[in-house]
Amino acid sequence: MIVLITGASSGFGEAMARKFVNNGHRVIAAARRSDRLEKLREELGDRLLPVTMDVTDPSSIADALARLPDTWKPIDVLVNNAGLALGTEPAQHCSLDEWTRMIDTNTRGLVTVTRAILPEMIARNTGVIVNIGSVAGNTPYPGGNVYGATKAFVEQFTRNLRADLAGTGVRATNIAPGLCGGTEFSNVRYRGDDAAAAKVYEGTVALTAEDIAETAYWVATLPPHVNVIQLEVVPTCQGYAGWNVRRNVPAPGQTK
Repeated sequence: MIVLITGASSGFGEAMARKFVNNGHRVIAAARRSDRLEKLREELGDRLLPVTMDVTDPSSIADALARLPDTWKPIDVLVNNAGLALGTEPAQHCSLDEWTRMIDTNTRGLVTVTRAILPEMIARNTGVIVNIGSVAGNTPYPGGNVYGATKAFVEQFTRNLRADLAGTGVRATNIAPGLCGGTEFSNVRYRGDDAAAAKVYEGTVALTAEDIAETAYWVATLPPHVNVIQLEVVPTCQGYAGWNVRRNVPAPGQTK
C-alpha cells in the first residue's frame, strides 16, 4: 500500500509512519518541518518519501501532490492526522487568531487534502481515509470550545463521507483518541509550558502515539468490505464525567 500521512513529523503521524513502513508499506510523510522528515527517512529508508506540506495552505497541498513521483501517486490510504489544540481558556478570553489557526488546520486542511485525494480513490474503487478526531468532538469540557468544535466537525464529516461513499470501495473512519501522552500535543496547547503539559498526564497511564498507530494500521488493513466508521480509544484511567455545576454565582443579569 501507499499511505499518505499528514502531520508526520512528530506524535501520531511519526508513529504511524514507522508502523506502516515497518510492515512493508510505502509512506508519503507530509509535514511542514522538513528537517524532521529527513531524519525519519534516514531511519526508515526508501519506503518513506518526505514531502513538505502545510495543510493550511491549499497551494502547498496542490504543489506537494503534483510533485509526487508517478509511482507514488496512486494513494491507497490517506491519514488526515495534522491538527492541534491551542489554549484551555474560556471562550471569552481566547485568542481569535488561535481559534482561526485550529479551524484552518483541523478542519479546512483536512477537507482540502481529502478533496484532492478522493477522486482518484473513487476512480480506482478502492481506498481508505482515516481521520484523526478526538473524544473532545462529542464530549464537551471547559476550555475545549473551538478545539472540540473542530473535532466534532471531523466526526460529522467522516459520517457524511460514509454516506456519500456507500456503494464504492472507498472507506472512511474517524479515530477519536482520549488522553494520550508522549507527544507534543499538550506542549503546543500550553504554548511551550512544559510543566503545565506534564501535569495533564500526572499520575496516569495514558495512551501512547504507538497505540494510535496500531489502531490506524488495524483500520487500514481490515478486509476491503469492512468499514469502521467511528472508533473511540481511551486509556483505562479515563471515563465520562458529569455535568459541570457552578455554585454561589450571581444570577443572570446580576454582577458581583
